[in-house]
Amino acid sequence: MILLDNGHGNNTPGKRSPLWHDGTQLFEWEFTRDVVRRIEKKLSLKDIPSSIIVPEARDISLRTRVSRINALYKEHPDSFLISVHGNAGKGYGWEAFTTKGQTASDILATFLYTQAKVWLPKQKLRCDYTDNDPDKEEDFYILYNSKCPAVLTENLFYDEYDQAQFMLSNYGREIIANLHVMAIEEFLKGRP
Repeated sequence: MILLDNGHGNNTPGKRSPLWHDGTQLFEWEFTRDVVRRIEKKLSLKDIPSSIIVPEARDISLRTRVSRINALYKEHPDSFLISVHGNAGKGYGWEAFTTKGQTASDILATFLYTQAKVWLPKQKLRCDYTDNDPDKEEDFYILYNSKCPAVLTENLFYDEYDQAQFMLSNYGREIIANLHVMAIEEFLKGRP
């Protein structure tokens, strides 16, 4: 069971791009829900079971998210979590986070980085190789408290115009969804 978390909700303050000169604006909650729905649909077509942790448009607490994740993990002990986000802070590129230390999450994150390199060849991959793998490590609540392997992906920076336009486009969302699906498939096959 692939557990899919879509970051934030329509009631989360901030979490949006500037209103650009062309009238476009990205809302992280809408972006993540659309990408997660695309991932779920693509997995379903491949007969890979998945579950969206937050079907609501409104945000729910991290504690509630983790409670849902851990309940599903208890029913499906081979589950793992991918939490999908958009980034902000005047940076550039794609990155993934796991908790500190070496776990199965690091293996999944490496598959995600491999696919990000394939699907986003013109984007910077933001890596940290201090522990010999590309993911960044932070004890984010959702990662640290989920009992299953868990990775949080930051899918480009929505406060940078060119990246926001890519994230707003159907093409960009398909690319980001495909990146996740291919990484999941490779992880499930157990290939290095």
